[in-house]
Amino acid sequence: MADEAGFDLVKISPTAVPPVCKIMDYGKYRYEKQKKEKEAKKNQHVVELKEIWLSATIDIGDTKRLAAQTAKFIKEGKRVKASIRLKGRQQARPELAIDVMKEFIELVGEGVTIEKQPTQEGRNIFTILAPPTKK
Repeated sequence: MADEAGFDLVKISPTAVPPVCKIMDYGKYRYEKQKKEKEAKKNQHVVELKEIWLSATIDIGDTKRLAAQTAKFIKEGKRVKASIRLKGRQQARPELAIDVMKEFIELVGEGVTIEKQPTQEGRNIFTILAPPTKK
């Protein structure tokens, strides 16, 4: 039947009993599938991750400047990773650095989603901030 119609016989589900087949133009099907994949790839949006480095002994002026920079990145739709590296004796009091990080998050603003709360991993304390999620 497929040869008479000038089409191809394509197995849709070869493991089924009996196997399911379909009569179609396989070249046209493959072309349409590639076209859809190319269109989906074109419409994809890659979210970039920016990183901001703070210090456990950072002053309020620098904190405000970095918070403004972070707010700008988030407004552009980018995720931001804010990090603090603890050096020397700062490692004995990581709670001070976590307080600096929480103050930084407050300065960034209300329209921010905190993807990861400030946590310590080794010598680094970091958090990930993202644009507000759309419902």
